[in-house]
Amino acid sequence: MSNKITKLFNIQYPIIQAGMIWNSGWRLASASSNAGILGLLGAGSMYPDVLREHIQKCKKATDKPFGVNVPMLYPNVEEIMNIIVEEGVKIVFTSAGNPKTWTSWLQERGITVVHVVSSVKFALKAQDAGVDAVVAEGFEAGGHNGRDETTTLTLIPMVREQLTIPLIAAGGIATGKAMLATMILGADAVQVGSRFVASEESSAHQAFKQVVVDVKEGDTQLTLKELAPVRLVKNKFYDEIQELYKSSPSPKQLKELLGRARAKRGMFEGDLKDGELEIGQIAGLIHDIKPVAEIVRDMLKEFDLAKQEVATF
Repeated sequence: MSNKITKLFNIQYPIIQAGMIWNSGWRLASASSNAGILGLLGAGSMYPDVLREHIQKCKKATDKPFGVNVPMLYPNVEEIMNIIVEEGVKIVFTSAGNPKTWTSWLQERGITVVHVVSSVKFALKAQDAGVDAVVAEGFEAGGHNGRDETTTLTLIPMVREQLTIPLIAAGGIATGKAMLATMILGADAVQVGSRFVASEESSAHQAFKQVVVDVKEGDTQLTLKELAPVRLVKNKFYDEIQELYKSSPSPKQLKELLGRARAKRGMFEGDLKDGELEIGQIAGLIHDIKPVAEIVRDMLKEFDLAKQEVATF
């Protein structure tokens, strides 16, 4: 299955495993790369020395390409970027910041750069910044969403209409049928997050993985737009956010409630009541925890069957 994205990353299939905080360690990234897709380490949940360790372990676990996702809102981003260069990582996905800040610097060091956006406006800014590809992430996603709540189904064709560089679709994609749908709409590949949270190799706590499997339609909600919009499972912490919103809180008050390491407590340590539990709407279609290789195999099989079904219409 060869196209612009598989050639860009030198991978077998046009699927990217999202670099999610507290979920995407070296085991998940290497298993994804070994399955023929692009694995990403989630640097957002790693101190610099921890990231270096994960990169080194990933290099030992796979001889296939892998990358690092770097949310640029973190204060130690310069140290993170230097470690990526020192360790010879050749693919970086940037997010939550201005792509002009690091794109040229990374590319001058032989690194392929992809930027994550949530709107046509920011997709064009990323293209103007010279990135090699763009991830357009719809409102359905679990991580840092845009404030406009544009769904994947509408975002992808609108971005495709304006963009000339390769386009990766994200948000609400966990099946082969969804992969085919977004590629028909103009995407060259898909980025998958939530489905890989519920994998055996994910670094998420087992209790959180089970929550993902148990989530039903309506059990998640996009919130905290004043800080960085995230989609959360409705739990005690989520209820406290909603109660605070009744008093029209300032961003400072929301930060005080969020506190420190709330996402780590929820997703990595398994605090299902007071932790921040980020997951996409597509969790309602995730019913089991499986090895990465099996998840990829199932997606590709469904993708091929869906193509055959579409051909008969």
